[in-house]
Parts: sequence; structure tokens; C-alpha cells
Amino acid sequence: MQFDVLEADYLLTAVKVGGLPPPMFAEVAFAGRSNVGKSSLINSLAQRKKLARTSSTPGCTRGLNLFRLQLRGGANIDFVDLPGYGFAQRSKAERVSWGPMIEGFLTHRVGLRGVAILVDVRRGLEDEERDLLEFLAHVKQRALVVATKIDRVPSSKRKLAVLDLAKRAGVKAIPFSSHTGDGRDELWGALLRMAAIDLNPTPMQPKP
Repeated sequence: MQFDVLEADYLLTAVKVGGLPPPMFAEVAFAGRSNVGKSSLINSLAQRKKLARTSSTPGCTRGLNLFRLQLRGGANIDFVDLPGYGFAQRSKAERVSWGPMIEGFLTHRVGLRGVAILVDVRRGLEDEERDLLEFLAHVKQRALVVATKIDRVPSSKRKLAVLDLAKRAGVKAIPFSSHTGDGRDELWGALLRMAAIDLNPTPMQPKP
């Protein structure tokens, strides 16, 4: 199934959870290391080149970036881009301040339906991703793993790499490439299921 995005808008960046507007639609969040390609993935899903800011310098996302997408079929969904971790060239104090903000969002945001954790398939699962998965399980928040940069792995080894990642993560893993678009529709389907959005509702049967 093709997932067509009719409109995609950047709404705002909040440096505190309280700076976000009340949720209007189901939200899914994207988390990952600073060089894993979150902005490129969001742009690919939205079919827009410059919706989310991309940069050669890791760590550009410094707050909670909120995007709103309208899909063909009438559904709306909000994406929340979380600050990256790992290689961000920011002060230690600033990185530490992200912790309470992100934890508060993941724990208390009533519109949040799940989190997609991006993992470079070549690096595999690392401590930050394991900690985040454990935290999400603790707060009973749904999660899936996106195996990014799958195009940089030989085609003969991709399936095994994704299966190994899913086994280590304990949640579903979806291969994805922002460069080729591979995995885009599968990821869209998983995100919509996570958000409980049905683009093909069953028609009501007439009463006898």
C-alpha cells in the first residue's frame, strides 16, 4: 500500500514538555543517536526534502520538534523528533538537561502512542538504545526499532542483520534506507498501527 502525504508542516520546537501544545492527533516519537539519520528519515516518510532540518554536524535537534502530517484518506498524525544522543557536540550540562525533558515527555505525554528508535544497522544495538528500550518498557510505552542505513549493508546480509537486531532489542525491527526509500511503506504501516490509525476502515454493513 502506498502512503501519500498530502500536507506536512513543521509546527514548533519546545525546550520543555510544557511548551508543546495539547495533543490534537496521535503522536509518534523518533529517537536515536545524533548521526543515525532521524531528520532524513522524517523527510523521507513525509516525502519532503526539507521538512526536518538535516546537517553534516550531528546534534542539531536541541528540543522537541513537532511536525504534523495529513495523509491521503483524511488521517492526521504528529511526529515528534527527540534530541539525539551520542555524538552531539554540545556541553555536558546541556546534554544532561535533555534527560528530564525526554523522560517527562515519554512518561507523561498523553498523545504519545509509541516510539521509533533508530539504530544504524552497521553498529547494532548499543548501551543508549538498550537503556531507552528498558525505560520505555518500564513506563509501558510501545516501541519499535528502525534499522537505518540498510543500503550500506550487502544485500545478502541485510535480512540476518535485521533479525539479529530485533532479537537483541526484543521488539520488531524494520529495515530502512532514506537514500533508496527501502522500507518506507513497511515503516509507515507499523507507525500507523502503533498510532491506531486505520486508513482503510471496514465499511458499515446496511441493517437487514
